[in-house]
Amino acid sequence: MKSPIEAIFLDVGNTLRIVIDDPAFIAQAKKDLMMLVGARESEEAFFEKLEARWKVYRKQSKETLLEASENELWTQWLLPDYPPEIITPLSGKLTRLWRDHDGRRVPRPDVNQVVIELSRRGYLLGILANTITETEIPDWMEAEGITKYFKTVVLSSKVRIRKPNPEIYWEAARRIGAEPARCAYVGDNPIRDVEGCQAAGFGMMIIFWEPATLAKEPQSGEHSADYVIKSCSELLDIFPPRSG
Repeated sequence: MKSPIEAIFLDVGNTLRIVIDDPAFIAQAKKDLMMLVGARESEEAFFEKLEARWKVYRKQSKETLLEASENELWTQWLLPDYPPEIITPLSGKLTRLWRDHDGRRVPRPDVNQVVIELSRRGYLLGILANTITETEIPDWMEAEGITKYFKTVVLSSKVRIRKPNPEIYWEAARRIGAEPARCAYVGDNPIRDVEGCQAAGFGMMIIFWEPATLAKEPQSGEHSADYVIKSCSELLDIFPPRSG
């Protein structure tokens, strides 16, 4: 019997990739970001200012479920005191460096083989992620050689809406050509991701067991996933081949 699920959407942060604490990598990212904009204040003062502005932006984006473009993020929120004509052409690089100052992002060891196998089994695959970047995830996919296995990539920074707004899930389903009830989602947030899936009418929700995330936002009876996994390879136990 064919699986009732036709399409599988995957989150990226803490799902397909994790952040590694790499002090040298982080220090270089901070240095490069300051050099790029010609910051004259101390590193401590500069990043203290950015972190404070970042918290304001994150609070607003989570409340409204709207995401700024990279250009808006830097010209309106993070560096509004810099000339926009200077910041606008740098916004993409600034976003990369801002993310890099958190740590180095690396894929989980079984990501590629699982993506390839799920595609071979007949599933339509897509990326659906909340992210401030517009090019980092597609560039990573291309570097890993897995772009061709995904039919669509839906990023909050591009469509300007965030999970758990059901609109971003519906947009993903439309792009991949499957009814929401025949779509599954794999994410790491036991509240936001599950809430969005339920509101959008997705057929299945799978949570990646991530201790740091679960400690902050444990599952509740109101928001519970269909499955909780600890490795990408467990998806192969959940999704059998769709054809012989």
